[in-house]
Amino acid sequence: MNNSLNFDKQHIWHPYASMQNPLDVELVKSAHGVYLELEDGKKLIDGMSSWWSAIHGYNVPELNQAITNQLTSMSHVMFGGLTHSPAINLAKTLVDITDKTLEHVFFSDSGSVSVEVAMKMALQYHHSLKNIKKTKFLSLKKGYHGDTFGAMSVCDPVTGMHSIFQDVLHQNLFAPSPTCKYGEECKNEDIAEFREILKTNHHNIAAVILEPIVQGAGGMNIYSPDFLKKVKKLCDEFDILLIFDEIATGFGRTGKLFAYEHAGVIPDILCVGKAITGGYMSLAATLTNKKVVQGVEADGNILMHGPTFMGNPLACSVANASLQLLLNSPWQERVDSIQKNLHVELKKCEKLEIVKEVRTLGAIGVVELNRNVDLAWMSKEFVKEGVWVRPFLNLVYIMPPFIISEDELKKLTSALYNVIVKFEQLPK
Repeated sequence: MNNSLNFDKQHIWHPYASMQNPLDVELVKSAHGVYLELEDGKKLIDGMSSWWSAIHGYNVPELNQAITNQLTSMSHVMFGGLTHSPAINLAKTLVDITDKTLEHVFFSDSGSVSVEVAMKMALQYHHSLKNIKKTKFLSLKKGYHGDTFGAMSVCDPVTGMHSIFQDVLHQNLFAPSPTCKYGEECKNEDIAEFREILKTNHHNIAAVILEPIVQGAGGMNIYSPDFLKKVKKLCDEFDILLIFDEIATGFGRTGKLFAYEHAGVIPDILCVGKAITGGYMSLAATLTNKKVVQGVEADGNILMHGPTFMGNPLACSVANASLQLLLNSPWQERVDSIQKNLHVELKKCEKLEIVKEVRTLGAIGVVELNRNVDLAWMSKEFVKEGVWVRPFLNLVYIMPPFIISEDELKKLTSALYNVIVKFEQLPK
């Protein structure tokens, strides 16, 4: 092990990893296109888009130039009392590409914080309107919304990785994860428990928060758009705000620019992040409608939130370039092609005894196994195959950059199949 990796192992915490018994990590030297180049020269096809954010791949000339240009004027300026063109232009684009009712934009520096802001908006909306009992949120099991305290409180208590904090988290409500699959009708029994929770607790619920169509790190569940339609109808019936967390699904990942478009259902509050900058910098936004703003600011109140790096010019500039690159590209055709290839290639995994289910939508491919993976073993096997895939729990999944070629995607899906076959043959 070289000195850098040795120092890393002894001193640097990695996400969801032990500091005392750390897993080995790969030392990345550079990244170009869909490839991560390791220090030893080995190149890996990135199947994760750096946790779903690098939709254009790496070292993108247009994005590099956007940051370089912005550096010549200013890298940062406080957003309190000041503004700048990169933030204004980004807000204009976000307002333009989302539903016309989502006309107000709050910038923050990470997806988790955008969820915190959305939750604060919902709570303050009801408090300002004297609905002081509405202090809880209804979320879905298998949901994941981030690792900060408010966000943790609406993650699945079991699969959300935060069970150790249950005694100190705000106690919220959870409905079953949708069982109606994408393309299927959502029957009354599929929404019955959700409806009952709202009916019983609506006097105490400020908002419903969920990931539309695709639940991410809590279980990679892909469900029926019809479920969202029924949720929206219930929220309207019981005077409850609806928050969509599209941090993972936004900007084309599911085949629509935003996942809510699959259902034609518009939330009161929308959270976006990850791919907003093409994976270059940390940035997120919370969008909302006029009703929420007027409620939040009733009686002269204001939303008391203001991150230091709110509306960072560098991040906004690269986000502007990333969104223009996306919108001016044939992204829909690319994502549709990825989906068709994933459906065909990953279907081969279904014949393996260890595989419980294969799910695909847009540029998302999921192979659910009958037992949890051995992360240390499987990560090394994927590197041997020349790809970078980071499974979790019993899920082996990929979310490749939109620019991936058919040959590169074939190598990625073949690697999934090969490694899962080897894993099946290991002693349990």
